[in-house]
Amino acid sequence: MRMLFAAAAAVALAAPALADDVKLTGDNTKITWVGTKPGGKHDGGFKTLTGTATVLGDGLAKVVVEIDTDSLYADDPKLTAHLKSPDFFGVKNNPKATFTSTKIEKTDKGYTITGDLTLNGKTKEIAIPAEVSHAGGTLKINGAVSIDKRDFGMTYGGGKIDDQVAIKVAVEAK
Repeated sequence: MRMLFAAAAAVALAAPALADDVKLTGDNTKITWVGTKPGGKHDGGFKTLTGTATVLGDGLAKVVVEIDTDSLYADDPKLTAHLKSPDFFGVKNNPKATFTSTKIEKTDKGYTITGDLTLNGKTKEIAIPAEVSHAGGTLKINGAVSIDKRDFGMTYGGGKIDDQVAIKVAVEAK
């Protein structure tokens, strides 16, 4: 009998940890941005998104997010309308933006989530340094990255609008 329990324990310890998919929504995931220009800045974000974060043990295995670009907002209504135009996101022709992780690495300071970001019909690999925790059934991710809007075909305002845009991601999902 003792041998049976020992064998069962050995099998249980050797079994891989089960992956757990956590649903991401606009309620539990905030994607915000800050764009700058000489003499000022504008804040905004996206209200509507869907996706999953796959948790494996206490680590993160995969992240997939789809953003409704028409849910874009800015701190100025005129700017919101302009950002939705073909000068920037072209939401009529590009109703979705996506991020799909291709590699997630644990680092000394947290994690680096590397993946393909598609905005305005253009895809570019980005790496997001992030803090990740999964405790008590709640997944938390806090990350920030700067992207160059020109990499995504957004060239409007050259010299008047900074090309670098800061993006923050904050997840608190059960």
